[in-house]
Amino acid sequence: MCGIYLDYQSASPVDPRVHEFAERYLTCDFGNPSALHTRGLGAKAALEEARSKVAELINAEGPENILFTASATEANNLAIRGAAQRNAAKGKKLLASQIEHISVLNPMKDLKKAGYDLALVPVDATGIVDLGALESQISRETTVTSLQYANSEIGTIEPIAEASDIVHKKGMYLHVDATASAGKIPIDVQKEEIDLLTLSSNDLYGPQGAGALYVRPGTRIQPVLFGGGQERGQRPGTENLYAIAGMGEAARLARMEVAEESLRLQAIRDGLIKEILKIEEAYLTGHPTKRLPHHASFRFSRIEGESILLTMDAMFNIQVSTGSACSSRTLEPSHVLLAIGLRHEQAHGSMVMTLGRQNNPDQIPAIANAATKTVERLRALSPL
Repeated sequence: MCGIYLDYQSASPVDPRVHEFAERYLTCDFGNPSALHTRGLGAKAALEEARSKVAELINAEGPENILFTASATEANNLAIRGAAQRNAAKGKKLLASQIEHISVLNPMKDLKKAGYDLALVPVDATGIVDLGALESQISRETTVTSLQYANSEIGTIEPIAEASDIVHKKGMYLHVDATASAGKIPIDVQKEEIDLLTLSSNDLYGPQGAGALYVRPGTRIQPVLFGGGQERGQRPGTENLYAIAGMGEAARLARMEVAEESLRLQAIRDGLIKEILKIEEAYLTGHPTKRLPHHASFRFSRIEGESILLTMDAMFNIQVSTGSACSSRTLEPSHVLLAIGLRHEQAHGSMVMTLGRQNNPDQIPAIANAATKTVERLRALSPL
């Protein structure tokens, strides 16, 4: 299907090199990694190879610090629930920024039913977490503090190293959701002293159905699912070998190509921002410079984001997003945009463009033209 795809943050194609590498685990080398026969041992070797590749992407201490899950959402739940419940005797306080993904906020809200206290750290108008507020809100009883490495909706990159220093001086564990940023910018869990870090296969151009959780040595968590003893007893269930092997190969390719690809995408991103901000009453959301290289997000006065998405798709065959893909079926305004200070009517008019390997600079004029005509058409129809 011809068209221009600009929604890589919600779903990415599997890189053909990744599929070519991993497809044998769907047919020939399909063994169960827990089995002791030759096919099982081969599957186990593939699993451990993938673990090493993912560890290298984020500079983990070793492959044993990577736990595979079925998704980033599951990894977030394992990190938050697993750390909070394992360390409940030391404290039952939780912290997160106001703009975390719902797969972080909802498990924390659910833990409140079991007596945990949840506080949300404010952010500024560009989405940067308020480090002063973080320091004042955290205490020795704060077992888990969760911050995105970069926000998936507005693209803002957070000061993780500075936040880590605050957390470890006054609290316990720092969990970082790196779903939106891994493979787009360098991440070093040792240098930034991250205790728990979430990764997604598909966001690395790997298969859907796999995620990973990095667990720093000495960080104590407990399982949230129960069954067999897979993944050191922390995540039971037969491993999705194709998806995990693919995730490992995708991580290897991302580590090799991240510097060059980031520069390429940043140039396209900057070109899009320049052209789309020429539209009357168009505004950039997120930080103007401290943002993901593939991420351009906007808001437009007097129109709805859902209408923008549908018009761009139906009339111009260009796929964009409006807010989080996990909550876009609700009619509520984005909690992220409200947190950075926008009013409800302002938050409704958002458009998010996330770039990938199939995008190129030649597409900029067509995208800008489609966005301009879409906004003009919708404003002409709007009662506002």
